[in-house]
Amino acid sequence: MLENNAAPVCQDRRARTQRGVAAVEFALVVVVFLALVFGVLELARSVYLINTLQEVTRRAANAAAHVDFRDTSRMSAVRQSAIFRDSGGPLLLGDPVTDNNVRIDYLAAVRASSGQLTLTPIPASAMPSCPARNRVICKSDPNDSSCIRFIRARVCGASDGDACPALRYQVAFPFIDMPFNLPAAPTIVSAESLGFVQGMLPCP
Repeated sequence: MLENNAAPVCQDRRARTQRGVAAVEFALVVVVFLALVFGVLELARSVYLINTLQEVTRRAANAAAHVDFRDTSRMSAVRQSAIFRDSGGPLLLGDPVTDNNVRIDYLAAVRASSGQLTLTPIPASAMPSCPARNRVICKSDPNDSSCIRFIRARVCGASDGDACPALRYQVAFPFIDMPFNLPAAPTIVSAESLGFVQGMLPCP
């Protein structure tokens, strides 16, 4: 009689042991699976962000080529529109990129004594006083250091000067480490109207 009772007890212990082993194996598999899933999602997001930054700078440069560089509100709108927003804030799924990271530079085509043309950023102190004045300067000398010939848009980190420090990639899942800098994704286009319209009054 005791032998008959011992068999079910042994089977019950074996079943509990198997269930415990299965639970441990499942936990290990789930951890690896979730790590793989989150890793793929993070990698996809990084590729999306890198590709989107080129579109961001393209939109910013093209829009700035038609906007008065003195109009700070319209220039803010250009930066916001470049990151697909109507107001300030981060790029969708693109932290830490915000409209403040979209930098727009105005370039002159300066001719060196050797005859070579070099695209040179125009400092704020040397910028034309208005779009109409820029036309006068460029008509007089298209290679003048204050003649806006091109617009450059880049994605930069915080900086007080003319430097464009790289922006660090920020992961969406904090337990994944992807230490790399986002590209500046520069775009250069020809200056168009810069907000000039026929009949605009000249400025000094």
